[in-house]
Amino acid sequence: MGRAAAARRLAAAAAYGGGGLSVLGASFYGLLRAEATLARRTIGTTDTRVPDSTGWYGRGRPGPAIKIALLGDSSASGYGVGTVEETPGAWLGSGVAERADRRVHLREFAVVGAQSSHLAIQVDAALLLDPDVAVILIGANDVTHSVLPAASVRHLSEAVRRLREADVAVVVGTCPDLGTISPIPIPLRQVARVWSRRLAAAQTIATVEAGGRTVSLGSILGPEFAAAPALLFGPDQFHPSAAGYEALARLLVPSVLSALGMGEAEEDTPR
Repeated sequence: MGRAAAARRLAAAAAYGGGGLSVLGASFYGLLRAEATLARRTIGTTDTRVPDSTGWYGRGRPGPAIKIALLGDSSASGYGVGTVEETPGAWLGSGVAERADRRVHLREFAVVGAQSSHLAIQVDAALLLDPDVAVILIGANDVTHSVLPAASVRHLSEAVRRLREADVAVVVGTCPDLGTISPIPIPLRQVARVWSRRLAAAQTIATVEAGGRTVSLGSILGPEFAAAPALLFGPDQFHPSAAGYEALARLLVPSVLSALGMGEAEEDTPR
């Protein structure tokens, strides 16, 4: 089955309450569970505090301020860096402020280790901010914790739907290509690659159908991370480095601007 067809079935399973396991097969799912255990053991966990990127960006630029809510997992919070300036939220806030020539107030709601099922709590908090746009980065922990893809997509779709109903623009950075993660042993790394890519494609289908737009982080950044792991991955070889987070955030900026109606004319309507 092609990736597009598999992704469509995953999205449909999410929409209609199916489990989604048949799309990948029970043996495939069993392999992923083994891969997840090995990867988590190799990467490890830590209680290191992550800098909070919540704040104002674009000092001296005119208002009213653009309000951005940043939701998701460690890739949104900037796990592994030491200063606020190195976080993806800071790169995102600064980039939007510069391109839009407006002040930006970014509020971070992302939590290290979050899965798609945790988005509901983050959306509850974000809606109190009344943001103009919400940026969501989610999916990697669903793969490494063997969450059924249809369940992951269903939680994301519900989060996007709630935000759009509140007139909040939504940009989702889809699941990264976990086939670039060296702590995941071969051949199980290929299992992670297939699973994460299909999840990302299903996330795109579900997000667009719920009224948001997506950026395919795996398709665009995956080859770059694979080609320069020493530069773009952090010490644990799982999370991005400061340079990796910068690349991720810069990739999101044009879509955030387009979601706000401030991008190039041909980008205002998502494909």
